[in-house]
Order: sequence, then C-alpha cells, then structure tokens
Amino acid sequence: MNSWNCIRLGDVCYVNTEAYSEKERWDYVHYLDTGNITKNCIDEIQYIDLMKEKLPSRARRKVKYNSILYSTVRPNQCHYGIVKEQSSNFLVSTGFSVIDVIDERVDADFLYCYLTMNAVTEKMHAIAEQSTSAYPAIKSSDIEDLELKLPDILTQKRIASFLMSLEHKITNNTKLNKNLEEQAQAIFKEWFIDFSPSSEDSSLPNGWRIGKADEFLVFHDAKRIPLSTAMRAGMDRIYPYYGATSCMDYVDDYIFDGIYLLLGEDGTVIDKDGFPILQYIDGKFWVNNHAHVLTGKSGISVEWLYLLFSMTKVESIVTGAVQPKISQSNLKKLSLVIPPLSMLAEFDGIIQPMFRTIRNIRAEIYMLKKLRDTLLPRLMSGELDVSNIEL
Repeated sequence: MNSWNCIRLGDVCYVNTEAYSEKERWDYVHYLDTGNITKNCIDEIQYIDLMKEKLPSRARRKVKYNSILYSTVRPNQCHYGIVKEQSSNFLVSTGFSVIDVIDERVDADFLYCYLTMNAVTEKMHAIAEQSTSAYPAIKSSDIEDLELKLPDILTQKRIASFLMSLEHKITNNTKLNKNLEEQAQAIFKEWFIDFSPSSEDSSLPNGWRIGKADEFLVFHDAKRIPLSTAMRAGMDRIYPYYGATSCMDYVDDYIFDGIYLLLGEDGTVIDKDGFPILQYIDGKFWVNNHAHVLTGKSGISVEWLYLLFSMTKVESIVTGAVQPKISQSNLKKLSLVIPPLSMLAEFDGIIQPMFRTIRNIRAEIYMLKKLRDTLLPRLMSGELDVSNIEL
C-alpha cells in the first residue's frame, strides 16, 4: 500500500469530450439511453433511422473503446458500464458522463471498478441529493474531483482482471436469462397470440372466452409498505426493495416471500410501445406502493401472467397526464381473451422448467454480485494480495 499514490480523476481523464453534430449527417444511429444499461448489462440499444425519424435531443455523446459510462441522475440506480464493443454510429445519452482515461499510469478497467464500488456510488448519490435540479443529479465536475489511491499499473491490471472476470460471468448469465425469456415469449406467442382471435372477434375456439383480468388476478397490494430514504438509510442491505420499475434499494426485512409479478402502478407504468412495466420476482423482498403485487388464481401461474402482460398493451387503462397511473380498478376491468385451463396447464409443463433455470441463474448472479461487492473494496484498498493473479 506504500506505493499507492493519490490522484484526482480530472487529472488523468477527459470527461464528455466528443459530441455528435447534425453537420455529420449520419443516416442512422445506434443509441443507448441511461435506463437501458444497469451494472454494465445492456437491455436495449435503439436503432434510429435518421432518414425517417428525428434524433432524440439527448442522443449526443460519442464513445470509444474503454469509455466509462456513468449516469449523472440518481447514481444509486447503477446505470453505468464500460464500452468494450460498439455498433457503428453509436451515441449515448447526455445523461451519462463519458469518462476516457488519458494517462498511461491508469488502467481503464481498474478505474471502472473503483467508480462502481458501493462506497463511491453512495457518495455520488449523496452529492446528487443536494442538487437543485428536478432530479437528484451530479455534475461532471463531481466525478472529476474524486480522488483515489492508485497502485502501479501491473497491480491495477491484476485487480481489474479478477474483478472483470466476475463481471463477464454476471453479464453472460444475464444474457442467458434474457435468451430464455425470449424463448418463453416466442412459445407463448405461438400458443396464445398467433392462433388466438382478437378480443373484438366473436368467433372464439372451443373453451376460449373473453373475460376481465379480475377473473384470474390476485392482488396483494394491501401488504405493501413504502419506506422513505431516511428509513432505509440505517438498515442492513439484505433484501431487495422494489419500486414501480426496478429494485431501488436493499433493506433488512421482507414482506413477501415467493414468486410474484410486479406491475407498475404509478410513475413510469408503460414503455414507449404501450406495454406495462413488469418485474418477475422470486424470493424474499419488500415492495413500496408504486407497483401492483400479483399472483394468479387457481390454475393461473405467475409465469403465464408475466408472459401475457409482456405482450399486452395497456395504454388504454393508463390515467393521469402529469403522473401516469394504472389503478387497481382499471387493471381489473382490462378485457382479455382467456384460453381453457387445460391448455394453460399443458403450456406450464413446457415453460416451468425454463423459468426454474432462469431463477437458478438469477441466484448465481446474486452470489457473484455479492462476491464482487465484498471483494471489491478490499482489493481496491490493497488489503488483499494480488501478486499471484496471472494476466
């Protein structure tokens, strides 16, 4: 630790140096928004045909190999990553600070690992909470003013190599789960959409009928308990605490245990195509009052509900111009085509093994993340010896 030197990030990095100009006249753009990456796992890269569509005003920042992306809004939501490959004409949101190492004494992967430590994201979020902007946000200068202890470049590479190997395993497992979900959705589509009538069609196959969502949904909303930021601040981080769109935090107790579907109630409740915001949850967890907590009535699995709603547009039941909301009463009245229970049982026989695998992989991802988060501060402080790690 004696050879570790203190440096200021702004002295060894450039932040937000390259931006796209309309004068470049690209025909298309591959665009990454802040909400589409979490802990280096990308959900979606949008393709925008500039011959037909207008470029979003926030799609401006250019990146390169090893650029570190760090969301400036609500840093505790962990919308960050490091660029290892990119599509052509690739832009990211101005909601990111794009950090590029310019000093040969600094390894980009090591710096990424430092910036993603819980202690750093918590520090950045504390700064964001003091901002006067509409949302808790940091400035690029807040990142530039960070100081860290830096070992020699070989030690940096050894530390980063070990941590990034865990990161790659997490990323690969996340991709595997995404592929399994896509397979399940394809099977659902073949069974219940491609061969089913629309809800306006009166000619239903034998055993099929038009009904309301209330006929097969069980609501557990009465058990929800919101916890303020201040209440959560003093808690041990053990169980996930969910909001309308994602896990917001971790708390020291749980109110649900099992497999549930969360469907956003207010705030961000639908995506850009009109589909509801869903979270397929298993295990012990806590939920605030911004997401409906659902299971199915007898013969209706949570997995079938998840697939059903992932392919059902619900913008017609959204109310509120300023604060969009899907009320429990409106959700109950949603009209849907309901297949016979015997068909659902047969379908479950096919997809349940897939979802068991998804849950098992999730458990492995959780353990890998826990290992990474435990070792990260000890490695970054020099507490653990890395001299035997081979590069």
